[in-house]
Amino acid sequence: MTKVCIFGAGAIGGYLAHALHEGGAEVSLIARGGHLTAMQQNGITVIKDGSETTYKLAATDDPHSMGRQDYVISALKAHSVAPVMDLFKPLLADHTALVPAVNGIPWWYFHKAGSGTALENKWLETVDPGGVQWKGFGPERAIGCVVYPACELVQPGIIAHKSGDRFSLGEPDGQRSERAMTLSKLMRDGGLRAPVKPRLRDEIWIKLWGNATFNPASTLTGASLDLIGNDPACRAVIRDAMAECRHVGEAVGARFNVDIERRINAAAEIIGHKPSTRQDVEQGRPMELDALTSSVLELARRLNIATPTLDALAALVRLQGAVLGLYERRPEIEAAIVAKPRNGA
Repeated sequence: MTKVCIFGAGAIGGYLAHALHEGGAEVSLIARGGHLTAMQQNGITVIKDGSETTYKLAATDDPHSMGRQDYVISALKAHSVAPVMDLFKPLLADHTALVPAVNGIPWWYFHKAGSGTALENKWLETVDPGGVQWKGFGPERAIGCVVYPACELVQPGIIAHKSGDRFSLGEPDGQRSERAMTLSKLMRDGGLRAPVKPRLRDEIWIKLWGNATFNPASTLTGASLDLIGNDPACRAVIRDAMAECRHVGEAVGARFNVDIERRINAAAEIIGHKPSTRQDVEQGRPMELDALTSSVLELARRLNIATPTLDALAALVRLQGAVLGLYERRPEIEAAIVAKPRNGA
């Protein structure tokens, strides 16, 4: 039986664990606090389409007790991985694949990317400061994953599925490898859509397109996506920011198969939705800014692309996070993303 460990079994991680168990995998969970206690005592419950299903899966905060795995799926936010990297080591055999199920540009992005830039086989400081994950895990372990479902941890041990069932997968080199296909089948057998994509980076950018623009706008204003997308002045800001983001993505080889107006319209149709960084603020959690916004700015600086609208949004939301005590401003990150004055200004 294929062994899969979900490291960070919160809302998305727990939903994925549930599906993989139904798909026939031997699933274990790494979690902490009251959520872990609830899962150990009562199992993990997923509410979907009005019905509840509960499974009792192995759950712990000590990875040593789980042994080596075939797959480790990291459902932690990007900024949460480096401080706990040593806890991954007991799970990793030579053959173990690591699947970062994260938003934003992943740390492995430029491994076998074929980007045609000087960034090839390099890490981004905003995503992986000092290359800790690149050097510690090794990019050859990585299978990419773009997460689409929306889930909520309604109380410890209980997850409500809101929408979506797709987790797109892809090897960094675009190959349909045996390990990627095996994971895809487990997920599909558990009721998910899990296509293995030859150009996963295109999907990463399409999702990042919204994360890097709507997220800071919503976080700063408190407005939901539909209010931002239907306000003419705010829509103009988002349009300019998306144009800059697309320019950066295209410079590293991404293809955008949706135009800007359609992308804005799709977001504006989601009534009342507040993106993850706005939820971070409301719940007093560390804000996920660097992978979603700072990473695009770092690429822009390295490629000498002007991004004045993105710069303004990111500067304001970083200051907001720092004032609220939810974002740590680090000199190395600031150095990587702050635009140089132009024409002596």
